[in-house]
Amino acid sequence: MVKLFGTGLLAFALVGYCFAADFEMDGMKSKIPDGWKTEEGSNKMRLMQAKLPKADGDSEDAELVIFYFGKGGGGGVPDNLKRWKDQFDAPEGKKIDDVSKASEFKINGDKVKVNYLIVENGTYKFKAQPFNPSSPVTEKKDFRLLGAIVESENGPYFLRVIGPKKTVEKHQKAFEEWIKAFK
Repeated sequence: MVKLFGTGLLAFALVGYCFAADFEMDGMKSKIPDGWKTEEGSNKMRLMQAKLPKADGDSEDAELVIFYFGKGGGGGVPDNLKRWKDQFDAPEGKKIDDVSKASEFKINGDKVKVNYLIVENGTYKFKAQPFNPSSPVTEKKDFRLLGAIVESENGPYFLRVIGPKKTVEKHQKAFEEWIKAFK
């Protein structure tokens, strides 16, 4: 959509406006929660991204990213859940499995399975180029992750929120309700 209108301010405004109402995934729609600021994807792999405003006292906003690689793309559920957990170091004296929880639920009238992961607290190992082994790592302490893999008929969608712990906690209920509202 952005390519059709160019990369100017008008295109960015139109894309943000369109996403502000509904986001569509494999024919299912759900209204994006108020206050989330949609943005143009920072790379071609990102179907959508948004900033979730920071909580009082936190240094930065959280980020929602949605990836879609087509049917059979993006790898299996266990590998992706492990990869997401591996992006974190657990607090001292704990293992990442001590501070993370995985669960499943269904959406769209129980037709679509969602695999859900929460990394409650840890040090996020941020890489600007995550698949580049030589990309430098920036450690971000007291971060949290919410991850959902929506197993649609036409391939999985990968939804991920990462940010400061308090900020992600502030948006967790809205994120979960947003996913459960897809119909």
